[in-house]
Amino acid sequence: MRILLVGAGGVGDAIAKIAARRQFFEHMVVCDYDPARAERTVAAIVDALGADAGARFSAAAIDAGDADAVLQAVRDHAATHVMNAVEPRFVPTVFAGAFAGGADYLDMAMSLSQRHPTDPYTETGVKLGDEQFAMSARWEDAGRLALVGMGVEPGLSDVFARYACDNLFDDVDELGTRDGANLVVRNENGEEIFAPSFSIWTTIEECLNPPVIWERDRGFFTTPPFSEPEVFEFPEGIGPVECVNVEHEEVLLMPRWCRARRVTFKYGLGEEFIGVLRMLNTLGLDSTEPLTVRSADGPVRVAPRDVVAAALPDPATIGPIMTGKTCAGLAVTGAKDGRPRRVYLYHVSDNEWTMRNYGTQCVVWQTALGPVIALELLAAGVWSATGVLGPEAFASEPFLELMAADESDGGYGQPWGLREDEPH
Repeated sequence: MRILLVGAGGVGDAIAKIAARRQFFEHMVVCDYDPARAERTVAAIVDALGADAGARFSAAAIDAGDADAVLQAVRDHAATHVMNAVEPRFVPTVFAGAFAGGADYLDMAMSLSQRHPTDPYTETGVKLGDEQFAMSARWEDAGRLALVGMGVEPGLSDVFARYACDNLFDDVDELGTRDGANLVVRNENGEEIFAPSFSIWTTIEECLNPPVIWERDRGFFTTPPFSEPEVFEFPEGIGPVECVNVEHEEVLLMPRWCRARRVTFKYGLGEEFIGVLRMLNTLGLDSTEPLTVRSADGPVRVAPRDVVAAALPDPATIGPIMTGKTCAGLAVTGAKDGRPRRVYLYHVSDNEWTMRNYGTQCVVWQTALGPVIALELLAAGVWSATGVLGPEAFASEPFLELMAADESDGGYGQPWGLREDEPH
């Protein structure tokens, strides 16, 4: 397996660092629009693990917005797999370039949605991933695989869905992804600051679009942003967090392969974060349409959302000043052996641990874990398929076993939790 990793931001950097400790691939080319970022990732691997580990990595420049550039990179580096670790707006070009180059493809966020032109808060428009799934027959005919939504959420949450449906329930009422954290970022004076732990560009896209819900008797429909708030109790000391509906890939993926009456995604944003997002929306600073702005060198065209992203700390750099844990998981309700059942399957990532062991903050590290495990299963032939597929299309047990097994036994040493909750 030869991997072309497109993007050396926070998640791409973490993918490379996790993969560097595994032996399933021959070579990984770390690519970025800014080659210095890719070079920094490779240098960090050499510093941490030595020259022998670093010999399996190289750095290169790439324009993820140019499908021909991705195609050329696949050919130049004889890549068998393209791992997409850039923002979702680049999915179409990286996806197309991988296909044209004859490589298999993985991503962690699918092609973007488009709001319904007249009734966005009740009717869906183009949904997340629609453009990719429309190409499934072409990928299948070519004998190639595009594994989409293979991060943590989506990704691990979808693996949990398949596991719950196959092993824990006879009948499923709801598959409800629930994500929460108690992360705090402080400046040098010890004061809490607003510093999102994940790409603000992607967060704005997810949180200000109308959330999609799926119900068996109704199909897909949308609600206003931040709808249906609920307080969810997260494990391992995180505690209660208010979660709200957010547009996310799980709702578009799970109904394709898992039988349930309802599928939802709720994210623990917090009052301050929701307030900031509402303000950005009110001021038009969430827009991706470029505006003409004055500068010292004359008028320039710039998208307001890109300005917001540039003004905030890079999520990849906030690990040293962040404390707390983040939890990704799936709440499932239904019945087993004729009795009501409610469980929460989850994985918790501790920022202190990820910083100490990988030099990477916990949110991006947790997001990067799933793709590396998936690549290893594909390299071993444990997972094998063609077409455009989500994680639910594959057996969940090999993924969860490899993830939880001790490193001394060839695993990743990342146990996941199963909490039995009182049915209601």
